Parts: sequence; structure tokens; C-alpha cells
Amino acid sequence: MQTKVKTKAEIAAMRESGRMLATVLQFLKNQLTPGMSTKDLAVLASDELRRLGGEPSFLHYQGFPDVICISVNDEVVHGIPSPDKIIQTGDIVGLDFGVTYQKMITDSAISVIAGKPIDQRHAKLVEQTERAMMAGIGALHDGVRTGDIGAAVQAVLDKGRYGIVRDLVGHGVGHALHEDPNIPNYGRKNTGPWLQAGMTIAIEPMATLGTDDVFVAEDGWTIVTQDNSRAAHFEHTVLITEDGFELLTTT
Repeated sequence: MQTKVKTKAEIAAMRESGRMLATVLQFLKNQLTPGMSTKDLAVLASDELRRLGGEPSFLHYQGFPDVICISVNDEVVHGIPSPDKIIQTGDIVGLDFGVTYQKMITDSAISVIAGKPIDQRHAKLVEQTERAMMAGIGALHDGVRTGDIGAAVQAVLDKGRYGIVRDLVGHGVGHALHEDPNIPNYGRKNTGPWLQAGMTIAIEPMATLGTDDVFVAEDGWTIVTQDNSRAAHFEHTVLITEDGFELLTTT
């Protein structure tokens, strides 16, 4: 499905969806402590979203078995919550969540270090991956091209000499969880499809401390770094405006 310019009513629904989503992610960030399981966090996410009045977009999407993706350390994205996966001090925990409200979907992710980092390189990776996302968002305006976004993201990650996961990309979002076009986290300015004001997209850099090579784990979902290096992931759903952007996944 090609992403479309959204109506005022659809954008209003996405603002509310995004507010719920951001509220849940902030709640999880505040609750996350070493010793919890990733399933504990998923239960908290489900309960909090129900309280807010939204629906989980990921549950049963293409067969995914839970409401949230939780990925730890060398897991880049799409980790399945498990009562057996216990979070340790210093772990990088990626929380990727989607919310549906009035049939409109938003998608967002944060990476959080449990307790205190055991290596400052891990803290720097998390910080710079978020910075790269904001650089990509900062490139938005009516008539932006996907290559402009990717180039802005890549400039930050290349400077830090991080691996930029190329097998996974940002995307349009709204009526469906994944809408065209794809929005890579690398690229050249003035290339790729044009985007226009009123479109809603998800920008989501995934960076590693090693190479960009990844593989799918035995569970059929979790994407893991080939060299076991740690990874970080950030994502916002954003509305493109005439002269910039509006973050939709924020409180």
C-alpha cells in the first residue's frame, strides 16, 4: 500500500494513537529494571494500552505472537517477549510498539540501558542512534526525497563509525503498519521517491557497534547482528508539513 496524504480526521486519530504509544513507552522506560523479564514488560505494555483505550498493532501482525517487540543487546529488532529472558544490568533493551486508534496506526521505538551502562560505548551508541533519527526527521519538508532523509541519518552514524543495518528500513505508516515507500537509513541527497505534506512516515535507524550484517534467529522473527555486536533502534511516526514536520508519537 502506498502511503497517502492523510485527512484532518485521520491525522487527529494518529495524534491520539501516537500520544498513547508515547505514554506506554515512557511508562515502560520508567518501569524497566534489571531482573525483569521481557514478558513482564510486554504485560505492562498491554495493560497500560488497554487502560488508555488503544489497540496493539503488532499482535498477530503476520503472525507475531505479542503486543510489543523487545530486543536485547545483539538483537536488533522483532524480539519476542519471553518469561525466560531476564534483563541484566547494562543490557540495551529495544522497545518497539505500535498502536491502533480509530483504525489509524502509529509506530515508535526507543532503546534503553537497564540500570547503568557497563561500557560507555553502549551509552554512546544509544545516544547517537537517537540523534541520527532526529537528523532524519529534521530533513523533512514538503517535497523531501527519501534519499535526503537517509543521507541525514547516515551522516550521523557514519561519523560515529557505526554499522547501519541496511536490511531493515523506515516506511510509510497510517492506514497500514507498513506502507510504501521504504525509507532507508542511508542514501544520497536528491534521490528516491518524493514525499509531500500530509503524508505520515516512520523513520527508524538501527545501528550496531560492528558490521551491518544481520540474520533471522530460529524463532523466525528476531533479527540478530551477525557478529554479536550490540545494536540500538529508535523510531518516530512523523507527519510531513509544508515547511517541516510534526512528531506524532509524543506526549
